[in-house]
Amino acid sequence: MSWRKEQRRAERGYHHGNLKEALLQAALDLIAQKGPAGFTFADAARSAGVSPAAPYRHFRDREELLSSIAQRGFEQFEAVLTKAWDDGRPDTVSAFERVGRAYLAFARNEPAFYSAMFESGVPIDVNPMLSAASERAFGIIRAAAERLAALTPPGVARPPALMMALHIWSMSHGVASLFGRGDAARRKLPMSAEDLLEAGVLIYLRGLGFPTERKGTDQAGAATQPPPPPGTSSAASPPSPPPGPWGHKPAT
Repeated sequence: MSWRKEQRRAERGYHHGNLKEALLQAALDLIAQKGPAGFTFADAARSAGVSPAAPYRHFRDREELLSSIAQRGFEQFEAVLTKAWDDGRPDTVSAFERVGRAYLAFARNEPAFYSAMFESGVPIDVNPMLSAASERAFGIIRAAAERLAALTPPGVARPPALMMALHIWSMSHGVASLFGRGDAARRKLPMSAEDLLEAGVLIYLRGLGFPTERKGTDQAGAATQPPPPPGTSSAASPPSPPPGPWGHKPAT
């Protein structure tokens, strides 16, 4: 009797309608329940309703399964950030703020993907497709930072776009993790995740010398001319540089 049960289980694994997708979904569900370190390769097979040997038809091991989930997460993440950025329309500052909100929304709405992407411990560089997907997603943040850096006020040193992108990504990730893991419940916070991120970014930009008060936009969608730094006259100040081109380069 037990032999027949094992035979049926094996047949079910080898004749699964879409074994790879079933395994990915099973693992994603387990990540949502237990975290990326809370299950084994066999657990994923069991959850998918297949034999322990069946997953090896598509994945070398548990790490490769997690890597595939992280890759899919970064691909969806890129799509969300790209839509939010919308090539900087209608103006750089508004689009930049949308990217921040989209970042937090993805972490909140797709916690299992987000956890696989950033908390699974899977090295990104061992999977070229995962590495490329991660780089494309970060490229949206870097592109937004490049446009923002191009709006550096006259008389202020223009910060490196990559540095800005890394700093703002770190802030976004910190806020997303704080609220996503439920840590915020341990301390009553007087603001939402979005408000906390916005406040952090405003303080950061102010430290770089950017004016943080809201300005209007011109017909071309670029931020209007900010007031000149203290000690300079508006007549002597050159015009604010226009937003730069998209043309971001992969992070190095």
